[in-house]
Amino acid sequence: MSDPGERDGAAVRFPPPLLPLVTILAGLGLEHLWPLFPQVDLPTPWRYWIGTLFAAGAFIILGVWPVVMLRRSGQSPIPTRPTPSIIERGPYRFTRNPMYLQMVLVCIGVAVIASSAWIIVLTPVCAWALDRIAIVPEEAYLERKFGASYLAYKRRVRRWL
Repeated sequence: MSDPGERDGAAVRFPPPLLPLVTILAGLGLEHLWPLFPQVDLPTPWRYWIGTLFAAGAFIILGVWPVVMLRRSGQSPIPTRPTPSIIERGPYRFTRNPMYLQMVLVCIGVAVIASSAWIIVLTPVCAWALDRIAIVPEEAYLERKFGASYLAYKRRVRRWL
């Protein structure tokens, strides 16, 4: 369990939602300056529909739903705040990090909408940064706080999918 002198919350020092935002903005900027595949482009209506459905679906199922679940259980979605219990329902049954997975999938949806190969190229970097900056510190905190019960949850549920 955690040390009584230790602040209760994960040691996440950078707001995770800024990473996909930076990824999208950097990808759009690079696409404007140096397009990777200017000849590859889905027809406009199709890319808008496909990208919007993909991004909106990810946002609602893996972004909004987990936040609602956390709030209903008295928890905050902000990783530096205390976690009083482990949630294992809803999207947490198949991914330990639905909100971070949502951020990565939204990047892909925006890449389709914008027809941006650069966003696709930068999205794995975003996923890696989310892992290092947010997921690893959060999981270390949860392991210290919940011990064997969190380790059992980690064995049952994958980090991403």
